[in-house]
Amino acid sequence: MIILEKPYVSEFLKQTLETFQIQVICNEFAENQLKGKRINFISSQEAIQIFKEFENAPIYTNSENALEWIEKNLSFTKLPEINRIFKNKSAFRNLIKPFFPDFFYESFHFSDLLKIDVNHLKFPFVIKPAVGFFSLGVHKVENQDVWKDVLSEIQLEIEIQKNVYPQIVLDTSVFIIEQNIEGEEFAIDCYFNSVGKIVILSIMHHLFSTGTHVNDRIYTTSKKIIGENLIPFSQFLQQIGELAHLQNYPAHVEVRIDNTGKIIPIEINPMRFGGWCTTADLTWFAFGFNSYLAYQNQIEPNWNEIFKNKEHSNFSLIVLDNSTGIEPVKIKSFNFDKLNQHFNKILHLRKVEHQKYLIFGFVFVETPDDDSSELHYILHSDLSEFITL
Repeated sequence: MIILEKPYVSEFLKQTLETFQIQVICNEFAENQLKGKRINFISSQEAIQIFKEFENAPIYTNSENALEWIEKNLSFTKLPEINRIFKNKSAFRNLIKPFFPDFFYESFHFSDLLKIDVNHLKFPFVIKPAVGFFSLGVHKVENQDVWKDVLSEIQLEIEIQKNVYPQIVLDTSVFIIEQNIEGEEFAIDCYFNSVGKIVILSIMHHLFSTGTHVNDRIYTTSKKIIGENLIPFSQFLQQIGELAHLQNYPAHVEVRIDNTGKIIPIEINPMRFGGWCTTADLTWFAFGFNSYLAYQNQIEPNWNEIFKNKEHSNFSLIVLDNSTGIEPVKIKSFNFDKLNQHFNKILHLRKVEHQKYLIFGFVFVETPDDDSSELHYILHSDLSEFITL
């Protein structure tokens, strides 16, 4: 079954729900989004009863906004506790401490950050909300000289974001400071099946413009990226799943591989794949593989079939975040036609209300694996050339 909540449901997910008659828990948002479609709606009470009869029933959320319903209605299951551990970065670090006993992290109330004696901190480090989403409020702090500037940026971000997401999704009252992890970053869509076995549905390389940037801009996948990382990531995530006793549980995982080849997790996002129906839709646009259906029906990808005729392409999700430095209220529009001219093969374009959600949209593109010029351009652009004030 699936529970839909704000902010967004993609057309592809809607089509999947209608075509395959996946159970959808009925609420006002779902009814509005799926109006006119033949949907297999069930009531909240019916969903609760299913979990009373089968505690590990598979359930997926398109948005972490839905975690509130699970917290309130499925308290007799282990789901709320697991979600709280994964959602809270401090609790997650506590969970995996046996694997990483020397990893430094510490939590602070935001009001106490100005009082920290930075002389006792080891630079560089990363600061982020203990309960966060979409790289909001996440900063890499290189040295003492930039510390106060970073705090000022965080305060501004808090003010802008305070009414965008519910507290269960983004809580800026507590921040975690943790040691910086050098290395390549990857995002993984996966699920743990009915017997707790890890099933990886996609692996994406998270590209950054510089070593100090930690924002979302490009996630790219290919036969090479998945082939090189499938086995080590599966082995690593199987350990996490056994530690947390996960069954019928979808997740969006972010990790880094350091210069020794060690996999170090950044976070595990509970009960969903990439936010805004992004990474799961990318798998469909790229490979014709339906991640939503795979989880619901316990399907494992046949990678040999998936990669047929796809060997020499990269498939990328581009997040058009507002990196212009200009306040959203001062931006009238984003020129998507001009953006289109920079890409040879756009698979899908998704526009977003930028003044409300602080991103302009998402672009799904296919590029040759031997030519990264298109991705390089958009990775290093602050997008100011596309906006009208």
